[in-house]
Amino acid sequence: MPIYEYRCDSCGHEFEALQKMSDAPLTECSECGKPELKKLISAAGFRLKGGGWYETDFKSGKKKNIHDASKKDSKPSCGSGSCCN
Repeated sequence: MPIYEYRCDSCGHEFEALQKMSDAPLTECSECGKPELKKLISAAGFRLKGGGWYETDFKSGKKKNIHDASKKDSKPSCGSGSCCN
């Protein structure tokens, strides 16, 4: 469920509300009780629940690690190093 931000035009109180996308916007301020809430436009917010996703979740065989720290690119690709200077 998305998290929406609201601000009361009357008292300036700002808060976040966890609502379904199909829910009607809130109108009454919880601080002053006046029906002057406005939904703010902001970056989308959401909560991730559960164990999470890992880079190994959908891999098979030896494709377990995307990044292999043991392979370092310390040598230039040309081989000698003099052409890269």
